[in-house]
Amino acid sequence: MFIETETTPNPATLKFLPGEPVMETGTREFRNDEEAAASPLAAALFDLGDVTGVFYGRDFISVTAAPGVEWAGLKPQVVAMLLDHFVTGAPLFTGPDASGITVPADEDHFDDDPADADVVAQIKELIDTRVRPAVANDGGDIVYRGFHEGVVYLTMHGACSGCPSSTATLKNGIETLLKHYVPEVTEVRAA
Repeated sequence: MFIETETTPNPATLKFLPGEPVMETGTREFRNDEEAAASPLAAALFDLGDVTGVFYGRDFISVTAAPGVEWAGLKPQVVAMLLDHFVTGAPLFTGPDASGITVPADEDHFDDDPADADVVAQIKELIDTRVRPAVANDGGDIVYRGFHEGVVYLTMHGACSGCPSSTATLKNGIETLLKHYVPEVTEVRAA
């Protein structure tokens, strides 16, 4: 087995591609040891001591290194751990079947106004078909949180969370796209 590694726009995060599915559906982010307890692999990565984030996508795993940690020393350890996991066929999650787990919803979202249902449907379709695949290529995910008075609220996960270029991605990329196709959109904000 060979695990490819790709850089992401976030210099603290590398994307690892094992060449097989990681999550059949959804995504999952682990931001600390407590969250990682749901996954033996994520827990093991956090146990390295230099990892501050793990993100599972459909066919990749993004790992975020702690500030000041050099990837030259951490990368071989992560690759060895991933190889061991995939070669042995170890479960990704503890419990009977956690394959459908997705990025948990944040508490700071708006309930969409039923009068905006058509606009919200257009926004969600654009995010799912045009934005999420591009963000996944960079080792992350983006989640719709709400639409209120012309403002779309989104949350970035994985490599995109905390990335220095995430604000530019939201404003110059996603906001421009949504405004072009959905005239009701006036702004995009991180939730």
